[in-house]
Amino acid sequence: MTVLCPISDIPEQGAKGFEVEGRGIFAVRHRGRIFVYENRCPHRGVPLEWLPDQFLDYERNFIQCATHGALFKIDDGECIAGPCNGQKLWPVAFNLIDGNIVLT
Repeated sequence: MTVLCPISDIPEQGAKGFEVEGRGIFAVRHRGRIFVYENRCPHRGVPLEWLPDQFLDYERNFIQCATHGALFKIDDGECIAGPCNGQKLWPVAFNLIDGNIVLT
């Protein structure tokens, strides 16, 4: 088990990136729920953000690839616009334990 961070470290409608054993991942807090994905665009395999923790579009309604502008739904990682339309981000298994995001 790896503790990523307390849920409170991620603002509502915000995201935070992590490096865990050489693997880039990020967590999003959206409408009171947490989602965790691999930090890798399905189009080219590049990290999604250019600046630390900047994973969301301007309105904070979608995950956005900074390289290609692709937009992904937060709740299931499906690409709805861009070169990887119809593909999905890779989810990362986790649990919420005592207010912490814990990888399983």
